[in-house]
Amino acid sequence: MDMGRESRWEKDAMTVEIVFALVTAVVLAAAAFAVALALTLAFDLSGSASKGVLTGGALAGAAAGVSRLVRVLYRFDVERRKGH
Repeated sequence: MDMGRESRWEKDAMTVEIVFALVTAVVLAAAAFAVALALTLAFDLSGSASKGVLTGGALAGAAAGVSRLVRVLYRFDVERRKGH
């Protein structure tokens, strides 16, 4: 009977870790884009300069978010395989 409970607990832990990874990835991506938006507003950029900075911010945010997601889930998998 214990095996069923451990399995359910492991599934719950995995679900919590996935949600944590997604939330922190979205927050990090939003922060990176917010920096680009702040730069655009602070330097009063317009036209193609503004579009370039915002596009770069969106790409940097996406890269940072994906990187965070992969790192958190990989770390969780390594710890899970160790039995922690």
